[in-house]
Amino acid sequence: MVIDMNYWGKVIKNIIILAISIIGVYLGFKLAIFYMPFLIAFIISLMLEPCIRFIMNKLKLKRKTSSIIIFIIAIILIVGLLVWAGVTLVSEASNLLSSLNVYIEKGYLLIQNLLSKIDFNNFHIPENIMTAVNNSAMEFFESLTQWAKNALTGAINFLTSVPTIGIYAVITLLALYFICVDKVYMIDQLEHHLPETWVKKIGVHLKEIVKILGGYLKAELTLVLISFVICLIGLYVLHFTGFNIQYPLLMAVIIGFVDLLPIFGSGTFMVPWAVITACSGDYNLSIAILVLWAIISIIRQFLEPRIVSGNIGIHPIFTLISMYTGFKFIGIIGMIIGPIILIILKNIFATFIDRGVIKSIFER
Repeated sequence: MVIDMNYWGKVIKNIIILAISIIGVYLGFKLAIFYMPFLIAFIISLMLEPCIRFIMNKLKLKRKTSSIIIFIIAIILIVGLLVWAGVTLVSEASNLLSSLNVYIEKGYLLIQNLLSKIDFNNFHIPENIMTAVNNSAMEFFESLTQWAKNALTGAINFLTSVPTIGIYAVITLLALYFICVDKVYMIDQLEHHLPETWVKKIGVHLKEIVKILGGYLKAELTLVLISFVICLIGLYVLHFTGFNIQYPLLMAVIIGFVDLLPIFGSGTFMVPWAVITACSGDYNLSIAILVLWAIISIIRQFLEPRIVSGNIGIHPIFTLISMYTGFKFIGIIGMIIGPIILIILKNIFATFIDRGVIKSIFER
């Protein structure tokens, strides 16, 4: 039997390319998390770039002067918003943490009352199964209570860890300043130190990834920001008009986070919230929450086709798989990072995917 070394060399090469690319993406995300202040500074700089160019063109100023003006304005706005949000979130999270057991107990009693109204004798359910169901429900509520306590405690500890946040903030602000002011110099240095062939190949892939991923993230973040602002305003209006909304900012942040997850939406949190509120007897608040959810959904459906200019071309089942994989690896935040990695891998292996991955590797 004659072994075709050229064929198997090609197969091994393709497998190595796949493996190196996947490892590279994984290490890239690890480095991104490690150097998070610089990544945040880079993302903010991309958002500020159009403003810097606008000042340069309109006022005929140099890049450094324009960057400093925009940088100062941005810092004033960002610091003001962060201080207000931090103080409010710590206050609301602390209040919720102190009364969490009361809410969980009310929820458990509510479910018990609902179950007591159902005559299970008609279903001929054995007593041992009913006991197991009750025990499971109790364990679920205990686990939910513990998870909520850990999440709120972690959030409070993070928001109140002034030295750590201060260091991150200073590094991020300094990095943002240097990126805005010396962007051209940094790009020139990068091109100077890398081989020309690397710059061309990396440049092509990087531009395509930034175009697709940047457009996707920009569109999704814009939609989430709009949903968050509408939700925040609506909840504060309900709060000030006498409805039982005790934690408007915290609820708006949770709804915004859920809305950020692909496939999911604000209704994933707001509809159950409205149902639980109705079951507890507060029908006015339940209707108000559903109306607010309807407003958010209508505005989002109206804006989404205009903001999201293209489709990422990934079936929802693969998005769901990527979310689950991300969740299993790094927890809740992985549900957001998973689809992002999927988009990057889809772009890198576009040729393989178009021809068929296995076929591309093993085809002669």
